[in-house]
Amino acid sequence: MDEKIARIVDANCNRVREAIRVIEDVLRFHVESPELSASLKQERHEVCAACDALLGGGIEGLRARDVGADPGRDSMTGSEASRADWKAVLISNFRRAEEGLRVLEEVGKLADPGLSRRFKRSRFRVYDLEKSCLIALEGGSGAD
Repeated sequence: MDEKIARIVDANCNRVREAIRVIEDVLRFHVESPELSASLKQERHEVCAACDALLGGGIEGLRARDVGADPGRDSMTGSEASRADWKAVLISNFRRAEEGLRVLEEVGKLADPGLSRRFKRSRFRVYDLEKSCLIALEGGSGAD
C-alpha cells in the first residue's frame, strides 16, 4: 500500500477506535446500558478487524505513522477544548467516528474496495447506534 494512503488509514483507524471507545465507556459507566455498550464494543472490534486487514495487521500503518511531523497534532478548536455535558461528549465522538469511517470508506477504495464497503456498512451502523445512544442518554440514568 502507498505510504500516504497507509498514513491516512492509520490515523482514521485510530480516530474511529478511540471515538467509539469513549462512547462505549459513557454508555457503560454513565448511562449504565450493557446492551448499548456491548453493541458499541462489537462495532469497535469489527472496525479494528477491517483496519487490521487493510493495514496488514496494523504494521503498514505503524511504518507510515509519523506523529512528530503530523501538521494537525497540535491543533485544537475551541469546541474541542471543553464539553458542556454528557450529550456533547457523545455527539462529538459520534461525529468523530462517522467522519473517520467516511474517510476510511473513500480512501479504502484506493486499496481494497471490499473493505471500503465494510467501512460504509459500519458507518451506517454507527448512525443507528447514535440514535439509540442519544435516546438512552435523554431517557436514561443521570442525563445532564
